[in-house]
Amino acid sequence: MKITFFSSQPYDRTFFERFNDSLGFELNLLDMALDENTSSLAKGSDSVCVFVNDKVTAPVIALLKDYGIKVIALRCAGFNNVDIEACRKHGIRVCRVPAYSPEAVAEHAVAMILTLNRKTHKAYNRVREQNFSLNGLLGFNLHGKTVGVIGTGNIGQAFCRIMLGFGCRVKAFDLIANREMESIGVTYHPLIEVLQSDVISLHCPLNEQTRHLIGPETIDYIKKGAMLINTGRGALIDTKIMIQALKKGYVGALGLDVYEQEEKLFFRDLSTNIIQDDDIQRLMSFPNVLITAHQAFFTDEALSQIAITTLNNVLQLLKNSNLKDQAALLV
Repeated sequence: MKITFFSSQPYDRTFFERFNDSLGFELNLLDMALDENTSSLAKGSDSVCVFVNDKVTAPVIALLKDYGIKVIALRCAGFNNVDIEACRKHGIRVCRVPAYSPEAVAEHAVAMILTLNRKTHKAYNRVREQNFSLNGLLGFNLHGKTVGVIGTGNIGQAFCRIMLGFGCRVKAFDLIANREMESIGVTYHPLIEVLQSDVISLHCPLNEQTRHLIGPETIDYIKKGAMLINTGRGALIDTKIMIQALKKGYVGALGLDVYEQEEKLFFRDLSTNIIQDDDIQRLMSFPNVLITAHQAFFTDEALSQIAITTLNNVLQLLKNSNLKDQAALLV
């Protein structure tokens, strides 16, 4: 049985080969993204494995069907880049990794909060230049602050627990309140009230209802000077609206591990290129903006779980046409 991987990186090879020893798949790891032009590279495979920025559109799915692909495996939790109805129409099974060390992403969100607040990235550079001044490095105590959490799935829950440990008041918004979270001190409120928090962290999936969740209709409800963190999906934030809010000094700090147009930038070295994306160039020019290149998931534990779950998902679907973990099965 053969799996062709798209958008793979050296670390994908390391982890998938490590956990494939006992399963015996033939792994074909490609660094290019999946689209209509590259889909033919999947010929001869039983399954393709894709990541967050691969474009698994209806035309691509039709081509994959012609090439004999039976399973599309996402090595991530989100699946907004896959046309699920087209997969159902063509009889291709689709699986994902619904939970892979949610603490990895939650801890990265906290790291971004601490960095933006205490300006450790700036302090590091200053001291290396023998500048020991504290001017411009003033932060605030997280203890006692109100933290708003939008989305309390596995990652959102892990984030809530950490922030409670800091002594924060944690307010959350979700379609359904989580009783376990309520039992440890998290309170649920309407979105508008959660946006009034001192720190706001986005942990919801991307769909038609959440696209540009932070946009023209909600930006004015955010508390002036608040910090906003996004480790979810880039399109949860309307980039152009956010740039205007930063220019006006309305948003106090912004931490992004994801970006609306990241598929053209992230996971590659562009250090010698002229980047044509004016929006990300503008974002990087703000002193109160911190951008990381979709690395929140990037821990040994998370990558191990992603590899194990993905390989077992494909094995089960090819052999049994079903999955033990129904949360991982999309079609």
